[in-house]
Amino acid sequence: MQKYLYKMKVAIVQHDIEWAQPQHNLQRLSHLLGQQPGADLYVLAETFATGFLPSTDGAPAAGAAALAWMQEQAARLNAAIAGSAAATDAAGQLRNRLFFVRPDGNYDFYDKHHLFGYAGETDAYVAGNRRVVTEWRGVRFLLQVCYDLRFPVFSRNRADYDAALYVANWPQSRMDVWQTLLKARALENQCFVVGVNRVGSDPACHYSGGSTIVDAYGHELCRCADDAEQVAVADFDMERLHHFRQKFPVLKDRDRT
Repeated sequence: MQKYLYKMKVAIVQHDIEWAQPQHNLQRLSHLLGQQPGADLYVLAETFATGFLPSTDGAPAAGAAALAWMQEQAARLNAAIAGSAAATDAAGQLRNRLFFVRPDGNYDFYDKHHLFGYAGETDAYVAGNRRVVTEWRGVRFLLQVCYDLRFPVFSRNRADYDAALYVANWPQSRMDVWQTLLKARALENQCFVVGVNRVGSDPACHYSGGSTIVDAYGHELCRCADDAEQVAVADFDMERLHHFRQKFPVLKDRDRT
């Protein structure tokens, strides 16, 4: 039987991102994280150090700096930290990479599978092809990035995860889609869903946030205020999730093709 913490404290960090200014953004995030100690996991937005699709010049260096900062913060807070940044793979190709960093500096990563061609992401980045589930303090997390949210087959729960993380730069103009799909993923996969979106503006879009944590019943456990930098916290009650899955075993009847 899966062994669970009774509860896991998860913090969603809704923040502004100064376009292509990683040092400024990391300093701002250090301040925000310091306002909410004691969580087991902190989740940041997509491309949290630079904004979405900055010039590829300098992007790998900014990504490396972001990962080093995550390792420092995870150690300081004795918690895991998740968020995406530009990274190069062994072949020198650019990836939108979601890092899941632990306090000892070790990390897992997931490369965004569904690149957002509408905004030109396919021109600069290479899509990942690996589905990634990682475990932290007894809770299993599916790692996903932004546009992945629109593709439910890729994120189908195979009874192998308890929570799905979606980090995003999701524009205000499509917020109804964001809110609807986050709840849908929680309901259909009988899991917690963590959705973290940025606020502020970049050269292309305005972002109003809508960061939230949803439980397997589709209920919001916490939500950040619109258009505000804020850290919100909720508890994953793992025993409640386990009992719900036993009582109403939806995942046993899932499609397996």
